[in-house]
Amino acid sequence: MGVLGCFAGASRRDDPAARARQDPEERAEAGLPAGPRRRVPGLRRSEVAALADVSVEYYAKLERGHLAGVSPAVLESVARALQLDDAERAHLLHLAQAADGSDALTRPRRRPGRGWTPPPGLQWTLDAITGGPAFVRNGRADLVATNALARSFYCDLFREPGVPGGAVAGEQPDGGAGGGARPSAGDGGGVRPGGGGGGGGGAARPGGGQPPNLARYQFLDPASRAFYPDWSVAADITVAILRTEAGRDPHDRGLHDLIGELSTRSDEFRVRWGAHDVRHHGSGTKHFHHPRVGDLTLSYQGLQLAAEPDLFFTVYTAEPGSASERSLRLLAAPATTGLSAVSP
Repeated sequence: MGVLGCFAGASRRDDPAARARQDPEERAEAGLPAGPRRRVPGLRRSEVAALADVSVEYYAKLERGHLAGVSPAVLESVARALQLDDAERAHLLHLAQAADGSDALTRPRRRPGRGWTPPPGLQWTLDAITGGPAFVRNGRADLVATNALARSFYCDLFREPGVPGGAVAGEQPDGGAGGGARPSAGDGGGVRPGGGGGGGGGAARPGGGQPPNLARYQFLDPASRAFYPDWSVAADITVAILRTEAGRDPHDRGLHDLIGELSTRSDEFRVRWGAHDVRHHGSGTKHFHHPRVGDLTLSYQGLQLAAEPDLFFTVYTAEPGSASERSLRLLAAPATTGLSAVSP
């Protein structure tokens, strides 16, 4: 993966400076003559170089991904010329640091591996959240720890092989949520039983198997098409998160393997990966269609764990008094045979 391709060339879809607009007024705001309206949006390479106060030849070198030794001042000038947002600026900086090796001190000393078990305090925190799905993921979109409601929410990731209807792995015969989740379809291997607490448990699989992975589910499981009504938007977000992680930690072999697998098996992923879009995924609203309770509109908050900077804590909640909140309550209750979607 190297430095993950050039930032300023392959990462933009239309022309070498597609961050800028074709509107004459916007060109004027960028500090360039308004000029005639163009057939193709964006600035010419020479115009970006002028805005960044570098030569065209030097800017072309940056476009080709030669970022080693580039000063922070030049990176900032390029970022300003291309009107990059915070996530894109951080991505550019990470690529430059990886190119010259200056990321060595900030590179993770260790990553939570397949045998990683959530500390008891973290699992207790997850289990204490009963009003919404809560989980911990890594930069590869592996679910490494969950609360009981998250396993019911992502039932397609945790379902027993051969069991239809989104039955959640780990549910007891009477429908109650059990200790840890067991195998899920599509991932192979089983989920390690959770330690401590009523319904919690780490989501990593024993025996070296793959943990439940949101990216694999998004692109390789047909059930995701129904689960995400805005599937294309959700797919864009998933790929942008992985691209951001690839810039932050380009030496993660597990991430390399995941990208290779998805690129080989999914045309939808491969096209999006080539766009080089990045984003921070801190908060927002998403729409879902759950196989048991129907449509859900949920807000989410994502936090980076201070004790484990490679891990991200996410909680979904519903507006108080809404149909989505009632649906989450039903989903959190012991499952019943033949449960149908909830009417608004």
